[in-house]
Amino acid sequence: MKATASLLLLLLLAAFSGRAQNQFNPDLKRELDSIYAVDQKWRSMLFNPHQRFRPDSLARALGVTRQSLPTYIPRQMMRTDSLNLLRMRLILKQYGYPGKTLVGEPTNEAAWYVIQHSDEIDRYLPLIKKAANKGELPFYFYAQMLDRQLMREGKEQLYGTQAMGYNVTNPATGRRESQRPFVWPIKDVAGVNTRRQKAGFKNTVEENAAIMGISYRVVTLEEVAKMPKN
Repeated sequence: MKATASLLLLLLLAAFSGRAQNQFNPDLKRELDSIYAVDQKWRSMLFNPHQRFRPDSLARALGVTRQSLPTYIPRQMMRTDSLNLLRMRLILKQYGYPGKTLVGEPTNEAAWYVIQHSDEIDRYLPLIKKAANKGELPFYFYAQMLDRQLMREGKEQLYGTQAMGYNVTNPATGRRESQRPFVWPIKDVAGVNTRRQKAGFKNTVEENAAIMGISYRVVTLEEVAKMPKN
C-alpha cells in the first residue's frame, strides 16, 4: 500500500512539473530578459554606429582608455557570453527551449541569441528546430542557426544569412588587414529567395547582404578554399 501511494505521489509530481513547464513563467521571463540585455550590451558597443563613432564618450562611461576599447569590449563580450551560456545550459535542461508559451514574445528569442553566440550550436540545433516546428520560436531563427552551423562545418548554407571576411597579413607592412566580406556560399543559390520566403524572412538574400554592408555576389566553396587566410 505504501509503495502504491509513493508511486502515485511521484506520478502526480511529474505531471505537475510537466504542466509548470508549459505555463507562462514570469520569473523565467525576467531572467531571460536580463540575459538578453547583457548579451546585446557589448555587441551594441561594437556594432551600433551611434556608440562606435563616439569612442571618447564610450571610454569615459566604461572607465577605460580610448586606446584599450578595441580589446576591452571584445574581452568583456566573451566573458559575459561564457557566463550566459553556463546559466542557459541549466535553463534548457530544466525547461527545454523556453518558447513563447513559457516566456512570451520576444523573450522567446533570448535563449536563441545565447546559443547563436556560442560554440554549442551543434548541441542545441535539434532543440531549436523542435521549438521552431512547434511555433514556439519563429522558424527563420532556426534557419539562421542552421546556416551558421553549416558554415562552421565548411558546407554551403541554405538561406544566405551568414557572411564571412578573412583577415590577411600584409607582407609589406606585417599588419593584419581585412579582406572584402562576402555572403558564405549557398546551396541551390537560384532557389534561396524562395526558401527565405517560406522560412519567414521579409527580405531577399541581396537585400540582407546590403543590410550587412556587403555587396552581394555569388561565391562557391571552391573559391573560398582559394582565398588567402593567413
